[in-house]
Amino acid sequence: MFTGIVEAKGEIVSLTPKGGDVTLRIRTGALDLSDVQLGDSIAVNGVCLTAVTLPGDGFTADVSGETLRLTTLGNLRAGSIVNLEKALTPTTRLGGHLVSGHVDGLGEVVSMQPDARSIRFDIRAPDALAKYIAHKGSITVDGISLTVNSVDGAVFSLNIVPHTQQMTTIAEWKPGSKVNLEVDVIARYLERLLMGERAAQPGEAGGISMTFLAEHGYLKS
Repeated sequence: MFTGIVEAKGEIVSLTPKGGDVTLRIRTGALDLSDVQLGDSIAVNGVCLTAVTLPGDGFTADVSGETLRLTTLGNLRAGSIVNLEKALTPTTRLGGHLVSGHVDGLGEVVSMQPDARSIRFDIRAPDALAKYIAHKGSITVDGISLTVNSVDGAVFSLNIVPHTQQMTTIAEWKPGSKVNLEVDVIARYLERLLMGERAAQPGEAGGISMTFLAEHGYLKS
């Protein structure tokens, strides 16, 4: 688990193809690796990866073909800058929110505009994720815990303060950029709980419709 509070920016050193997937080597810069052991988890742009070697200036991780297809890691190149966060511990301050490092889908930056010293970004999420994104709720974008300022359909807005711009890769975002999205896990559990006994039925992958809510008394006619 993670908090979505980026600890450092790293740099991709190399991507080595290996039998359909990739071994990623990352130089971790200011990230303190003194307490990291082989097998520990580190989030890279919001994707939970396992450290398989620790060469001294960073770590390497194996990235599966599925992860390359479903996240932005497949678009990285040598020299790409990434957000890094070590897995939380029982004594870690939970400054963001609970983040699993399992990407739910890819978003796209629709627009950006100055807002005093901040920058406002509008990001389009996949339609299937829109129901999990709430006004003033939490969302993880490229591994960064952020607050949703507003929602309009599948498009949500973020207000990024200067500190966050400096400490993360957000400064590289522009209209058309693809970003990793992870919705708040609490929303997913709530959806599953609302399904009740229906959740145990084969073929029920999840999903709460307006019809379902009306049938179970959650909507007033």
